[in-house]
Amino acid sequence: MPAGTVLARGKVERISGPDDYRRALSGLLADYGDALHAIGLKAVHAGPRFRGTFHITEDVLDALREFEPAAPLHNSIYIAAIETLRSLAPQIPLVAVFETGFHRTMPEAASIYGVPRQWLDDFGVRRYGFHGASHRFVSERVPELLGRPAGRLVSCHLGGSSSICAIRDGASIDTTMGFSPQSGLENATRHGELDPFAVLLVMERRNWSPARMREELLRHGGLAGLSGIVGGDVRDLEAAATPDARLALEVFSYQVRKTIGAYAAALGGVDAIAFTGGIGENSASLRESCCRDLEFLGVRLDRERNRHETGDRLVSPDDAPVKVLALATNEELIVARETYRALLRPHSEP
Repeated sequence: MPAGTVLARGKVERISGPDDYRRALSGLLADYGDALHAIGLKAVHAGPRFRGTFHITEDVLDALREFEPAAPLHNSIYIAAIETLRSLAPQIPLVAVFETGFHRTMPEAASIYGVPRQWLDDFGVRRYGFHGASHRFVSERVPELLGRPAGRLVSCHLGGSSSICAIRDGASIDTTMGFSPQSGLENATRHGELDPFAVLLVMERRNWSPARMREELLRHGGLAGLSGIVGGDVRDLEAAATPDARLALEVFSYQVRKTIGAYAAALGGVDAIAFTGGIGENSASLRESCCRDLEFLGVRLDRERNRHETGDRLVSPDDAPVKVLALATNEELIVARETYRALLRPHSEP
């Protein structure tokens, strides 16, 4: 930094517990610890106080713990990583780049639920939005690819975890995820929009505790729950082609289409739609399904570009009113930039 040059890459897979995290991070620090000026983490949820980029203090860690019930699959990982890094390399500054930060620009009308005001004041119940690093990267990358501004952009981050963001002039004005990463579109194993009274009914009928219901909603819903295919990976659903798998894919693409239409209304029109994430970037058939019946907005796909070309590219015809793109996201670059900037300013500045 600040050039953003990649000096090394690495991946550790099949991590299943604290001991695995410690071994993985120990290896990282053994190889690169002496060269690191800071470590940035793409943290998820710390409530209303920490929406942006912050040096990790006890206050930040306490907030991650406080909001762990809202993002248990995510916050637990970051808490474990932070505690491990602190014990292994206390001299290296740690910076949290929160996924909620990009969505601070959402207007109040798009951020507030119809619940008692005291819920917001006492518990921070509001729409936060997530996948902020990816949507921010898309907001910067699309104008580069088009060679001009994309004032009204819909960013579709579609993968094992999916969300859509309406972006006006580079700023988020609405997004599908709300108080937690559970809401919005169907995810691989997590449900999307769901009436809370359905949850209460099942808990009462099954005599389930909140912990038991939380596990059910986290692990057994979404595309996996709809299709009956463990893990809910779109590649597995496409290969299986069972009636339930096809229905799950149609539910998913319908929700994407419906949201694009809604965000066209929120933005006052659409200049560009970007597909990224594991599904958005790589599944030509899902892109086609997600764009179907949107011709009234000016959305058209070029079949050859969409199905056979690769890399960051336009997948709509050159003369289409709405530009549709497929591209790789780069959340790591956003985290690195924010971490670098954090090192240059006082710890208390958001």
